[in-house]
Amino acid sequence: MDKLEHIFTMQAALNERIGVSTDVAMNEEEKGRWVLNYTRAMQQELAELVDSVPWKWWANYQRFDVQNARIEVVDLFHFLVSIAQVLGMSAEDVYQAYCKKNKVNHQRQDTGYTTKDADDSRHI
Repeated sequence: MDKLEHIFTMQAALNERIGVSTDVAMNEEEKGRWVLNYTRAMQQELAELVDSVPWKWWANYQRFDVQNARIEVVDLFHFLVSIAQVLGMSAEDVYQAYCKKNKVNHQRQDTGYTTKDADDSRHI
């Protein structure tokens, strides 16, 4: 088992322990509810990540808490993997989609990315 697959397995076990089974067929309403739940949790984790960085230019007491920033990134990853699982994506699905989207992003940079074209990602 590779590392990403292991992360997906561990996250499924944690979600199951919490009472959320992402490996059963959720109806559209349940999927929508859990995508929103996890997205809202990610928004909070993003706010906590921001608070790890001295962003208040008017305040001199702040310091960059690198260790906490790292923890917040991992917390974000927990919820992101959960969203992928709710959407029926495996570690392999995420990897393949990431590779394809990365290629699109490079192509956009190569061509100057001067216009928005959502069609260039429809094949993913």
